[in-house]
Amino acid sequence: MIDQKTLAYINLYAVLGALENLCDLAPEAKEILTNKKPISIGFEVKGGPSATLTFYKGKCRMEQGCSNCDVKLPFSSCEKFNGLIDGTVTPIPSKGFQHIGFLLKDFTSLTDLLNKYMRPGEEDLKDPEFFRINTILTLYVVGVAICQVGNNDEIGKFSASNIIDGSVMIEIKGKEAVEVVAKNHRLVCLKKRPQNYKCSMVFGDYETANALFGGRVNAMVCIGEGKVEMHGLNSMLDNVNRILDRVGLYLA
Repeated sequence: MIDQKTLAYINLYAVLGALENLCDLAPEAKEILTNKKPISIGFEVKGGPSATLTFYKGKCRMEQGCSNCDVKLPFSSCEKFNGLIDGTVTPIPSKGFQHIGFLLKDFTSLTDLLNKYMRPGEEDLKDPEFFRINTILTLYVVGVAICQVGNNDEIGKFSASNIIDGSVMIEIKGKEAVEVVAKNHRLVCLKKRPQNYKCSMVFGDYETANALFGGRVNAMVCIGEGKVEMHGLNSMLDNVNRILDRVGLYLA
């Protein structure tokens, strides 16, 4: 069973939050964002999350809340917001109609580009740079989604309740990493390599990470082959992996 509220948190903070990283990684994203002044879009979901995306100079930044935004998109329920992400709901701004051109053209083009990277075809993945960007974006989305499932999904919250305070590093070996921070059984993802951590999950290379994220290989087989390494506090890793299993259901 998928909880619509949890899915809304994932869709906003993990999926749309990946626009920050898309703008840093993909040159095509910078070409889309030609606005001369900052433009911010706020998403307010009744009974769910709220956040603001600000676009300026080819970059994107996400902040929680939407009290100070140029364009405001309200949603009456988590289901309605999830409909925006799957393309079945067209939102109507409650503020910022003068920026409707940016919303319909630039923002839509940017989310289409994100969708291309996150749901690629086989031919797309044959390009080494596309493959690299797809893998990094997926790492960031998965890292944030772990936290949203751990904080909102009932099964995920049970696993989070058994995680002691501290950090878990999830890393593509020698490359990118994310830090999942647990404090008082609440989880936060930082898209950076932690200085200190209690345990780690390390993918041997982009290929291994990509295959695991895509469900094309078995994690236990990869561990047995040495392509995935687990270090540190086993109880912490076990509970994070249980949450990761739930993430797969939401991102499928």
